[in-house]
Amino acid sequence: MEWFDRVRDQALRLGFDLVGIAPARPPQVHLQAYREWLRRGYQAGMAWMARPDRVARREEPALILPGVRSVVCVAVNYYPGPPPPLPDDGPRGRVSTYAWGEDYHDWMLPRLEELADFIRAQVGGEVRYRAYVDTGPVLERAFAAGAGLGFIGKNTCLIHPHFGSWLFLGEVLLEIDPPEGDRPSVRGGCGTCTRCLEACPTGALTAPYRLDARRCISYLTIEHKGPIPLELRPLLGTWIYGCDVCQEVCPWQRFARPTKVAAFRAVSPERARPSLPDLLALGEEGFRKRFRGTPILRIGRGRLLRNVAVALGNVGDARARSALESALDDPDPLVRQHAAWALARIGKAT
Repeated sequence: MEWFDRVRDQALRLGFDLVGIAPARPPQVHLQAYREWLRRGYQAGMAWMARPDRVARREEPALILPGVRSVVCVAVNYYPGPPPPLPDDGPRGRVSTYAWGEDYHDWMLPRLEELADFIRAQVGGEVRYRAYVDTGPVLERAFAAGAGLGFIGKNTCLIHPHFGSWLFLGEVLLEIDPPEGDRPSVRGGCGTCTRCLEACPTGALTAPYRLDARRCISYLTIEHKGPIPLELRPLLGTWIYGCDVCQEVCPWQRFARPTKVAAFRAVSPERARPSLPDLLALGEEGFRKRFRGTPILRIGRGRLLRNVAVALGNVGDARARSALESALDDPDPLVRQHAAWALARIGKAT
């Protein structure tokens, strides 16, 4: 384990909070759960998840990196602390905690590449590798659990007893054997707790350890490209990007402590709880300027304003009527459609 002890120390110096290593063989229990998840259609519109070539790579990492024998897994705590106080000056939306700061890909990937270079120097030779931050066809939570970084909870998140589930994950696939010896395991589990299943606003957690993306607020507000299903719109509340409910109610979160990475903290209170009418008034240039360098930029203006309109309809605040009426002339039909729905909903409420 000597060379990996040095790798662990380097990972911590680079800013990661957890690091471990696992054999490059996904456990059968996780593979079976993944196949069942696809069979039920729970990947929703994320068609790439079910592509035969992607499925094959998740089942056999050697198709990604021939000769791969180990996976170094890292995690970094992103919990920024409670949301900052804001004045009661109108309806505000909710943004998932992970998007309060900078795009985590930009922080993690260069550090993973640096860690991979360090590993090559420790073991000698031109060792081939692949580094991913939730962009590669790998079962990253399964590998992270196998590497001792935590356990997979009933909300399908990786949970560590000292950090909760506020963790960004990354991995480096290597064509070298993992060191001999026992890998540390994490004590803990969900027991009989079902708080996450009971709290999910849309019932997306259909059973313990099983998430139906078709009903998940995070999927609907981020990955989903079309109109949000009518029956689900009222259940979104004021979430406009992602959702943290199943994490917030988890008892393990009481051990969470604020991240030491400044890039993951909210640059302003508006990032965590933005004014909904202000967002609805953003043009394309204003949207790009406001969200440059953040995860929110990826979904584009149309999808964000679609979500904003739904949130305003759910708030039912008559002060938002003017902003929604202006959105009826928006160049994006997705925004116009959801603005009309919100106005009708406010009309019924008032």
